[in-house]
Formats: sequence, structure tokens, C-alpha cells
Amino acid sequence: MYYSNYHYFLNFVILASVEVGKHLYWNIGNYSVHGQVFIVSWIVILTLLSLSVLGTRNLSRMPSKLQNFMEFVLEFLQDIAKNQIGENEYRIWVPYISTIFLFILGSNWAGALIPWKLIHLPEGELAAPTNDINTTVALSLLTSLSYFYAGLSKNGLNYFLRYIEPTPVLLPINILEDFTKPLSLSFRLFGNILADELVVSVFTLLIPILIPLPVMILGLFASSIQALIFSTLSAAYIGEALEGHGEH
Repeated sequence: MYYSNYHYFLNFVILASVEVGKHLYWNIGNYSVHGQVFIVSWIVILTLLSLSVLGTRNLSRMPSKLQNFMEFVLEFLQDIAKNQIGENEYRIWVPYISTIFLFILGSNWAGALIPWKLIHLPEGELAAPTNDINTTVALSLLTSLSYFYAGLSKNGLNYFLRYIEPTPVLLPINILEDFTKPLSLSFRLFGNILADELVVSVFTLLIPILIPLPVMILGLFASSIQALIFSTLSAAYIGEALEGHGEH
């Protein structure tokens, strides 16, 4: 019995240590930082910050093309939050929903448009940050923390009454739902971005001239849809948490 349990434990440890592909890690003290994700993430963040500064530097009643574009993006993101959270409470959540959408969109497009394979690293290769499960899980956990904060800040401990509505029999299912929300968000985004990059890579190897271009255009569209889905679902979960559970 002891040998059998040890054998299963050893197999589990071996499986847990398996990694897909090669990765570049930076050791900072006792921590290992995923260098590929870190580099591309900061490129995306700096690009978004630069566009924000340039687009809002000289605001005018006769807006320039860039200011018009920035205002259109802001209105679009406000509509996402308003439609899912509600007109009375959406404003304080616009920064979070906007940040989630823009970061995911920028990351997805960076992976689809920039030929990262031309940049050689000591190990691994650069790719979209959303191509890494750690990034998508982190974004999903941020959404989970956000809707728990939203529910508790509005309803206090009465927020937890939602777990026994409409009947206490549903308590296990309602608790399980809060665990499946971040899982579904993270794996949906990760799976779609990974699949898109694999398809483009395969077509590029097989037919390197004409076919990859329409596939890349389709990938840009799919990447935009994934950013929209993630941010919309995040806003919907926050809006659900803000409902008046326990007030009736």
C-alpha cells in the first residue's frame, strides 16, 4: 500500500513538472518571472499609454482625428459597462472594464500582427501574453475579485444570501458557479488565442505567401471578439453581483 501511494505521488509530481514548449525565465530573488510574457505585456501597456497621452494631450471642441477615435473608443467601452451593469452604477467600473478590454485586445493583436519569431531569445520565443495560461487566469481572478468586491460593497454580508436563492438546495451549485466563472473565462481566451496562433503558424509553413494573410485577418477579427466577450462577461458578472440580493 505504501509503495502504491508513493508511486502515484511520484507520477503526479512528474506530470506537474511537465511544460509545453520552452520558456524564458528571469530569476529575481526567490521568484521566477516569465520573461516572454513580461516583455510583450509591457510593450502592449506602453503602447496603450502612449496612445492615451497623445489622444488626450490637446483636447479641443474641434477634435482631431485621433481625439475623435479616442472618444469613440471611450463611448464604446462605456456602452459595454452601461448595458451590463446598469446606468446607475456603471461609471465607477468603466476604468476596469476598459483596461481589461484594451489590454486583451492589444495583447491579441500584438500576437497576430508582430512577427515575434524574428526576435531570437536564449530560450523560447515571444508571443501574445494571452497565449499564456498564467495571464488569462490572472485576468479572470481579477474579475472574480471585482465582482466579489462589488457585491460585498453594496450588500454587505447579505451578498452571500445569493447562494441559497431561490432555494438552499442550490447552495453547492451556486458555490461551484463562482469557481467555474474564472475557469471558463481563462480557458476560453487562452484556447482561442493559442489555436489562432497555431493555425497561422501551420499555414505559414505550408503556404508561406498568400494563404496566411486572410487567416491573419480572420485572426484579428477573432481576437477582437475574444476581447469583447471577456470584457462583456466581466461586466455582466459585476452587474449580477450588484443586484439587490437580500434586500427583498
